[in-house]
Amino acid sequence: MESTFITAIQNIATPEVLLVIFLSAVYGLFVGSIPGLTATMAVALLIPLTFYLDNLSAIAAIVTLEACSIFAGDIPTTLVRIPGTPSSAAYTDDAYALTRRGLHETSLGISLVFSVFGGLFGALVLIFAAPQLAKIAFQFTTYEYFWLYVLGLSCAAIVSTGSRLKGALALMIGLMFATVGLSEVHSMPRFTFGFDELFTGINFIPAMIGLFGLSEVFRNTLTSKTYEAAEKLQSAVKEEDDHSLLRHLKPVFGGVLPQFWKRKFSWLRSSCIGSTIGMIPGAGADIAAWISYAVSKKFSNTPEEYGKGSLDAVGDATSANNSALAGAWIPALVLGIPGDSVTAIVIGVLLMKNITPGPEIFQNTEQLVLVHGIYLTFIIANLLLIPLGFLAIRSGSQLVRIPRRILMPMILMFCVVGAYSINGSYFDVWVMLGMGMLGFVLEVFDVPLGPVVLGIILGGQLEQSFVQNLTKDDSLLSFFNRPISAGLGLFCIALWLVPVIMPLIRKKSATT
Repeated sequence: MESTFITAIQNIATPEVLLVIFLSAVYGLFVGSIPGLTATMAVALLIPLTFYLDNLSAIAAIVTLEACSIFAGDIPTTLVRIPGTPSSAAYTDDAYALTRRGLHETSLGISLVFSVFGGLFGALVLIFAAPQLAKIAFQFTTYEYFWLYVLGLSCAAIVSTGSRLKGALALMIGLMFATVGLSEVHSMPRFTFGFDELFTGINFIPAMIGLFGLSEVFRNTLTSKTYEAAEKLQSAVKEEDDHSLLRHLKPVFGGVLPQFWKRKFSWLRSSCIGSTIGMIPGAGADIAAWISYAVSKKFSNTPEEYGKGSLDAVGDATSANNSALAGAWIPALVLGIPGDSVTAIVIGVLLMKNITPGPEIFQNTEQLVLVHGIYLTFIIANLLLIPLGFLAIRSGSQLVRIPRRILMPMILMFCVVGAYSINGSYFDVWVMLGMGMLGFVLEVFDVPLGPVVLGIILGGQLEQSFVQNLTKDDSLLSFFNRPISAGLGLFCIALWLVPVIMPLIRKKSATT
């Protein structure tokens, strides 16, 4: 094993592979920072080039691109309130609230540092625990998946800003949109209203762009309070304008490293959550971010700040979603089961290169060298993210210096282009516009938007696993007939009951 590791170091230290890693990092940062262009899309666009690359270069390009684009998605999330990735939706309100207070560079610095350390933690989990931890994930059946989806959705509603009832309402709206299109189980069209484009359901990326991005345009245009706050932010930033890179190292990193050290145990907890969720096929970084956000708020000394501009929320959630990236490679490499959409593409690339993922990949010497190369690439990509991520923050931060009357039309253009570019469909643009108006109305009544997005993403999978479980056994007790599913189910029930019971207990103790 030691010889294969040394061989992997020698292979990856060549100028050709290092150049591929660097170019992939730049490409990932560029694509990730454009609203609507996701990491999955960037990887898909890269696939034709992998035909002309050797095995290690092809996989290294995908690993680096994914790691960098996930962080880059935090840039539009923070600066213009358009989540660059689905996982960013968990902390969009916090990141943008910090921007409105002039703390955009600090927020992005937190995202960068916690993303890097979260990614490195995920890489270590991938290196040392892949075979053992994959066995646990392999034991998951549709019952465990059902409770996992319920857990992710419950966390989204419970940790949302303001009233939990409004959070539940937002979740119900998202689940309602998830029922549009062909049924996941019976293949019957529902609520399509004669539009063929709705047969495949509502695309969550245009919906996400509309809910967060376009609604922000409406809010800035139609409410004078927001406009005045934006102008005040721009004035404050312009007063500090300095083009020296060293001048901006302090706001980005100055308070971030002490913050990281102060919350090292919270970072460790969030990274563990991310890596564990990432190992579960189909879960992905978005569920990891939501669950980590919920746990962070639960143990926080200042839970009232969550949703209103909490650096702790941003740090913990970004740690989780970046550690989940490496975790998703565990079932992909060990079992040949994709952990998320990116690793699904990776499996296709491996098969194209005549490499079959599975336990045998760790026994074949040549393929084991490739696996060790993947380990090293994760480490290199996350370390490379520090300088390149800082430059991306500096470049992206110029957005807040643009006058609002110019920036808002630019955001509108990005919203339209991002929605159209997914499928080349004008219908998606209309979906984005409709969701933008819905998002604006919901925000007027202080209804959170994050649960709406997660409901659209997970609603179909929740329905599918529920029907599959009832098809196996129509008794509700069957949902608790396995140790793991029983544990997850009881945890979800406790999650629902604690917010109801605790006020009653406090009230009773206060009267006595």
